[in-house]
Amino acid sequence: MAGIVRIDDEVIDTDYFIRTLKLTGQFEGLVEQLVREKLTVRAAKRQGLQLAPEDIQERADQFRRIQGLHRAADMNNYLDALGVSLDEFEDFIVEGLYHERMMAQVCSDKAVEGYFKLNSPRFDSVEVSHIVLDSEGKAKEMMSVLEEDPDSFAEMVREYSVGDAREHGGVIGKVLRGALPAHIEARVFNAAPGELLGPFPSEDKALYEVFVVNAKHPAALDEDTSVEVRRLLREEWLAARAQEHIIEACPAR
Repeated sequence: MAGIVRIDDEVIDTDYFIRTLKLTGQFEGLVEQLVREKLTVRAAKRQGLQLAPEDIQERADQFRRIQGLHRAADMNNYLDALGVSLDEFEDFIVEGLYHERMMAQVCSDKAVEGYFKLNSPRFDSVEVSHIVLDSEGKAKEMMSVLEEDPDSFAEMVREYSVGDAREHGGVIGKVLRGALPAHIEARVFNAAPGELLGPFPSEDKALYEVFVVNAKHPAALDEDTSVEVRRLLREEWLAARAQEHIIEACPAR
């Protein structure tokens, strides 16, 4: 096992490092990130995606500039301190470029537009606010108050709501389909602007939510929707690539 750092006569080795990552819940996330990157690089190579030598050199030069390594000696000393060879550094640069180019292709403007056209209803959005109360009786009473005076919603939230809702006047903002629990989403997306909905109990029935629909927006390929479409394209593409390989954890030593 390789040592990472020494404190007096105590050496923190790779086994200790990995064990700490596992116990702190960081290990799985890092492994998942590495797997996703490797799947992307494999797909890029299999597809025959080409990298020009000048692009690789430009990316390596960019890395050096960011790190403040302006001389070749500085770069060599930097890699020596990390225990990384020049070949390993070049592999790192090349794989980063493969990943970037492959993702640019998967999430191209054309792909985004095509995905949106095929799935536009899922990108309808609503703007909603909510108030959270600690009993069904209070929630029903609040609905009666708000039906009489809908303009007082934010004021009622600040005065009576529990939890984080009161900090923003109950405003959740713009949400897409899938952002709310299914039983709430169905009601919210079918409601008219200004309509009160609820009360909806939490799973343990300790809290009750009342929603108001502030506005409804038909699907549009704006900046927020484009970001979400690219995320979905990336996730669906990676899920498909994962099905092409055998991925399993290596047994612990």
